[in-house]
Amino acid sequence: MDATKPLIAPAPVSDKPQSWTLRVRQMIDRGLPIDHLLPDRQPYYVGSWVYVFGVVTIAALAWVIVSGVVLSFMGPQWWHDSGVGRFFNSLHYWSVQLFFIFMVLHLWGQYFMAGWRHGRAATWMIGVVIFGISILTAFTGYLSQQNFDAQFIALNAKDAMNGAGIGAFFNVLNFGQMYGLHVMLLPIGVTFLVVVHIVMVRMRGVVKPIDAEGTAR
Repeated sequence: MDATKPLIAPAPVSDKPQSWTLRVRQMIDRGLPIDHLLPDRQPYYVGSWVYVFGVVTIAALAWVIVSGVVLSFMGPQWWHDSGVGRFFNSLHYWSVQLFFIFMVLHLWGQYFMAGWRHGRAATWMIGVVIFGISILTAFTGYLSQQNFDAQFIALNAKDAMNGAGIGAFFNVLNFGQMYGLHVMLLPIGVTFLVVVHIVMVRMRGVVKPIDAEGTAR
């Protein structure tokens, strides 16, 4: 017996990680390395106003969420009768207006720049879905005001919901349902999709301008 050989043969080393958490981490590192997630340099065309509109949209969304959380904790009587409550209600309202204004500018700017080129169609489509869900979120917000405007909007919208065949599932006269959708389900969906949209932009980068591609050729 050769004394130089070990008594027990070592287990074969596998290239595949044994831990699922390590595999997930390596997959994330391959798809979204740290230099893409937090880059220190960006191409010159990232300074375009179209991308600035996108950043302002995210900033407005942050104010919408913060003011909305405060309003949901304090309740309708506070935001109608209290001076501070009316301030937060106005802050929430105007943050929503800025959110939609700059989101539309960003969305249309990306449309005319053909932002879905070079494998970025999914990123573009997620932005369109965010816009659609945001409209529904704003609509339920109007229905949650607990004032005459909310009642007028609900009464005039119920026939449209019934005509579309969704009145049994989306009852605009049910304040609890509308308020629950507005403060929980829909905002979570919008925020989640915005995070996914940002991650996909970081993974694939922003699309080059069409004239820059023509010049490079």
